[in-house]
Amino acid sequence: MSRLPVMSSKRVLTSSSSSSENAQDFVPAQKRSRKDPEPHKPQAAATVIGGRRPPAAAARAPLSRSVRGAGAATVAVGPSRGVLKTSVASTAAKAGNMKQPFGSTVSKTGGTGASRRHAWDLRGKVSDMEDKIRDYKTTFKSVNQENEVLKGSMVQNQTKVVEMQKELERQRSQISKYEEELQTLSGVRDELEKVSSDRSVLQKELSNFEVKYKVMETLRDSHEMELQTLKMKLSVQESTLARLQATLRETEEEVRCLRDTVSQLKDDLHAGEMERRQLHNTIQELKGNIRVFCRVRPLVDGGLSKHIQLAASDNKTVTLAKTEESHTGKSVDTQKNYNFSFDRVFGPQALQQEVFEEISLLVQSALDGFNVCCFAYGQTGSGKTYTMEGDEFDETRGVIPRAVQQIFKAAEKLGAQGWEFTFTASFVEIYNETLRDLLYTGKASKRPEHEIRKLTNNEVTITNLTYEKVCNEDQVLGLIALANRNRSTAQTAQNDRSSRSHSVFQLDIEGVNAGRDAKCKSTLCLVDLAGSERMVKSQSQGERFKEMTAINGSLSNLGIVIAALANKESHVPYRNSKLTYLLQACLGGNSKTLMFVNIAPEPDSFGETLNSLRFASKVNDCVIGTASANRK
Repeated sequence: MSRLPVMSSKRVLTSSSSSSENAQDFVPAQKRSRKDPEPHKPQAAATVIGGRRPPAAAARAPLSRSVRGAGAATVAVGPSRGVLKTSVASTAAKAGNMKQPFGSTVSKTGGTGASRRHAWDLRGKVSDMEDKIRDYKTTFKSVNQENEVLKGSMVQNQTKVVEMQKELERQRSQISKYEEELQTLSGVRDELEKVSSDRSVLQKELSNFEVKYKVMETLRDSHEMELQTLKMKLSVQESTLARLQATLRETEEEVRCLRDTVSQLKDDLHAGEMERRQLHNTIQELKGNIRVFCRVRPLVDGGLSKHIQLAASDNKTVTLAKTEESHTGKSVDTQKNYNFSFDRVFGPQALQQEVFEEISLLVQSALDGFNVCCFAYGQTGSGKTYTMEGDEFDETRGVIPRAVQQIFKAAEKLGAQGWEFTFTASFVEIYNETLRDLLYTGKASKRPEHEIRKLTNNEVTITNLTYEKVCNEDQVLGLIALANRNRSTAQTAQNDRSSRSHSVFQLDIEGVNAGRDAKCKSTLCLVDLAGSERMVKSQSQGERFKEMTAINGSLSNLGIVIAALANKESHVPYRNSKLTYLLQACLGGNSKTLMFVNIAPEPDSFGETLNSLRFASKVNDCVIGTASANRK
């Protein structure tokens, strides 16, 4: 028995194929909500048996369609007679994928900005604005790319819609062919309803795409407006930056002028310093390269002895007056005066500061590159150690600590002119014609031996001696305190704490001015001689007698050397004692020398005082030549 299709009297197709309806397919449905239809299985086609047509189905099942909220949509059409419908799932899937760039763009532009900068930080603000402009340009570029992708997808969708319309026309032609069979084919209505449902879904998706496109256009317009605003702000910032750059150039020009002025002032300062050194050296040469100061120690109970006379209006002379009795008894007692003249005479009331002020200019010469030597001479108990070292209090500090303080202060001031100084200290004593290192801290049994050697450049050095690098005044004072603890002293009848050796403190100075390519090298030598004494007065015995003999011998050799220099003899016996050999450069070489002659005021010390003043007069008459600076 053959099966014939049963035609239905109802027409299923609507006038959706018209151009007006096709135009409505692209109308956006912005706020339309979509509901998924409940799935329903299509009924099987009716079968005609024996030429009879079965009745039409009372209710048509809705088209089976699954619509996703924003994803891909698949059109499934199940024709009853092997007629295949075109699937647009790929197109919908592409449309769904196009939402992702838009979502990423929104998330990027929705971030917060950087922390607010200070009002004066214009360069930072310009940098931030440039970063924002780059970010907006990047966002604008990505939006344009997404826009182009959406346009391409739209064209594809339109093409597919046209194809679907063509397919729909073909379906309509087929349906028109099958209109006669609709009476027998009740399932065709279901198929047409399904096609209509798919078409509605596609229209909704198309509307959604159009809405999104408009949103993207709106976002693009807003970005363009913001970009224009940023360009205007950037123009303002660029004008501000140009103004600041002009101001910066003017400031740099002023700085350059100021630097030139500073350089010129430094040159003038250096020239002034060189002129000061030259004038200072000229003044010192006019005063004499070897100068002698006399200082009178006060009596124990204060005041001044009658046999020492100091003129009130003249601070350069001292007179010793000796009253001699008449041997015949017929005449009155006669008074014999011994007059001496020195560079400066200090009375018993002279303070330590007053004494040092007279030699401070001489100490300054050490930093100018001249060798400087200062030593104290006199009988034991005349105040030599007090003059050179003093006490711990500031008012009573002696020549050595005050000279060290002045050296470091002057070096600090010269540091502003580009000078850098290095200082090396040493402390040696001559005890019984033997050299001893006063800075030695090792075991006494392992104390090394020392010898005086003369180098090829006529510099005198001591072997195995401790040389300490010092950077400030406190370090030098610490070394002086260590040397005083190690120095040989003993009690005699004339002095409770008599120095039994000659102590020599040396401070080697090296200065470098890299900017001026200048160097200088000098030595500051400060000597505290042991006191001359007579055995009858000091009552020295045993080891003290041996010490007294060595002290008097070295001082006697010092007198011989001074006499040879005063007489300008061809041979000066420096090597007769360790003291004169060590002080060779100070006495007859390239050095500025100052001698303190200390005298005791007691009447029973008249003889020793007279001998000391006579020796000092010989030294004052010496001419040792002009000292020259050790500069390069």
